[in-house]
Amino acid sequence: MSYHLKGRLLEVCNCQVLCPCWVGEDPDRGTCDSALAHHFDEGQIDGVDVSGLTLALAVHIPGNVLDGNWKAVVFIDDKANEEQTEAIMKVYSGKAGGPIADFVQLFGEVLAVERAPIQFDVEGGKGTLRIGDSVHAELEPFTGPSGEVTQLVDSIFSTIPGSPAYVGKALSYRQKSERLGQDIDLEGHNAIQGKFLFEHAA
Repeated sequence: MSYHLKGRLLEVCNCQVLCPCWVGEDPDRGTCDSALAHHFDEGQIDGVDVSGLTLALAVHIPGNVLDGNWKAVVFIDDKANEEQTEAIMKVYSGKAGGPIADFVQLFGEVLAVERAPIQFDVEGGKGTLRIGDSVHAELEPFTGPSGEVTQLVDSIFSTIPGSPAYVGKALSYRQKSERLGQDIDLEGHNAIQGKFLFEHAA
């Protein structure tokens, strides 16, 4: 199975700034509770067009991120039709191989796959992520003296491997999941933005 997915990432978690997971250290609280979304500005999966759709995750990471054994709830954009949903899930289950298979092998258990309205907005370096009634976060990046967004590159862990991550903070982060045992309401914690290009030839 081949795929070409080009788009943007929004990610937020309950770690302080910057999340230690990205540099291979243990989470601030011993565990990390996170929400992230890959929005496909351009996307083809075995000829199925998934452009404009978003795949989101709510996860609980029980320790060091590289040890895996994450628990995850997967959210499929409710705008996706049956064919698009099936194609996206083949990729994000790891069955299609490639860079996303390397990422999802960290999952120990997928507790549920749900359809949900997903709001994904980035404008002027600021971002909003809303996943149904489960997640709402407002993100903004840090900037350097030139006004350019601060970047993290060549980190040992990344949800957008090969691309720079734009580090920042969440002005607000609300996440509630009975399946994951989460009831989070925080301000000023870790946030990551970035762009990705995931490609795999069958």
